[in-house]
Amino acid sequence: MELSIDDILTLGPIPESLHPTFLRVANGLMQRGNYPREKVMGLLAQMLQNPKKYAFSKNKVTNLAQSVYELTKQGIAIPLSEMGATYLPAESAPYVLGTEQKQAENAFELREGPLPYAVFGRDFIEEGALKQMHTAASLPVSVAGALMPDAHQGYGLPIGGVLATEANTVIPFAVGVDIACRMCLSIFGLRPDFLKREPHMLKKALVEQTKFGIGGETRDKIDESVMDLPEWQATKVIRDLKDKAYRQLGSSGTGNHFVEWGIVNVYADDATQTGLNLPPGEYLALLSHSGSRGFGGNVANYYSKLAMQKTKLPKEAAHLAWLDLNTQEGQEYWIAMNLAGDYASANHHEIHRKLAKALREKPLVMVENHHNFAWKEQLADGREVIVHRKGATPAGPDVLGIIPGSMTQPGYVVRGRGNVDSINSASHGAGRLMSRTQAFNTITRSQWNKALVEADIQLVGGDLDEAPMVYKDIDNVIEAQRDLVTVLAKFTPKIVRMADANRKEGRED
Repeated sequence: MELSIDDILTLGPIPESLHPTFLRVANGLMQRGNYPREKVMGLLAQMLQNPKKYAFSKNKVTNLAQSVYELTKQGIAIPLSEMGATYLPAESAPYVLGTEQKQAENAFELREGPLPYAVFGRDFIEEGALKQMHTAASLPVSVAGALMPDAHQGYGLPIGGVLATEANTVIPFAVGVDIACRMCLSIFGLRPDFLKREPHMLKKALVEQTKFGIGGETRDKIDESVMDLPEWQATKVIRDLKDKAYRQLGSSGTGNHFVEWGIVNVYADDATQTGLNLPPGEYLALLSHSGSRGFGGNVANYYSKLAMQKTKLPKEAAHLAWLDLNTQEGQEYWIAMNLAGDYASANHHEIHRKLAKALREKPLVMVENHHNFAWKEQLADGREVIVHRKGATPAGPDVLGIIPGSMTQPGYVVRGRGNVDSINSASHGAGRLMSRTQAFNTITRSQWNKALVEADIQLVGGDLDEAPMVYKDIDNVIEAQRDLVTVLAKFTPKIVRMADANRKEGRED
């Protein structure tokens, strides 16, 4: 049942000139957005309570809010009525941390030598990554470590590094800047020839239904429920970032972030035990890679600096400073990190829902996993630890994950084997062969275009720092971790969307 103007006027003295606009927006939300009546009235009530906020952010009532805000600047206010105020959401109860104890500043030395740690695919790993892992395994709080075959040098812990530390310690830089960077795969009940029949439609859907870039924001959202989590009220750092997070919900970053159509080949020899519950064969699929956007990046920067102020380490280990989870600072980061995980997952779900809607299909199966995160886990000997996987995929017994290659190389759906030496982990991709600077200085656009043509790839966006030749051979990387994962399916990219070239913008991967 549509809202009437009498319903709208219960919110306040709406000027007659705005009656048609209020009705169009309200009933549009109900009809096209499937919003229930109460939610529409609540959103309009919030907008009237603070029109400036809604006028200067991308949301479902931005244009209407701008009209209302223009009237307020002319001295024509639209006060929210007592009845309208009843539609406002109840104020959240204050979020209480488990402790008010502050973390003291302390200085620590490294161990005389590192703990022993496993290295998988050593032949493919650069010396800088090995040196960083050596330093990480020398921390006084380190308990165990492992290095994946896609490893390369990063900040603090190498990308592809896995580090278990004492149960009360978390290292922000060992999680990474893009907290909860994540893979998500949707497999549809459409055969591969759909790609040949409808390439223009699929490409058009990628362009219209995705948004990339550091400042990327989305207006239309299908499911905003992640923004209702109580953790958004937990700390000032989180509260200050909530509006930005809302605006960016459903968007992707820069660097190696992508959304792509491709073909998934589910292998026959594992059809009864994959966890995919799909008959063997080839299917149309959608694969995405991105994280927690500006929210996660700001959280990482704030708490990495804070950790380095609280935990003083020798210069070569400075970025491996930790926060104590028994203190306020540690609990704040832990809450923010886990919230970033929920938010990153919601980002992917928004993207996949929009593209599934454009396709007019529902996925048969969805597989997803984080690879920049910290988990509370137990080692094989029963010790409670915090396991940091910076560019590493969880690969516990029967845990499903996705290991992508590059824009011209396949990716793989895998099932973890629970390898103790790898701390239940696997690689998160192929891994880089060269830095971004090296890529820009050595690869030509003609080489890049030739690689795309040879692989029959349509690319929208991207730049030379993500050219296929900057990555290791994914099949060598997979072969080096046969003891860590079982390969269940192969994903071959065909239509790839990445951030447009903008070298001034920086990278978020």
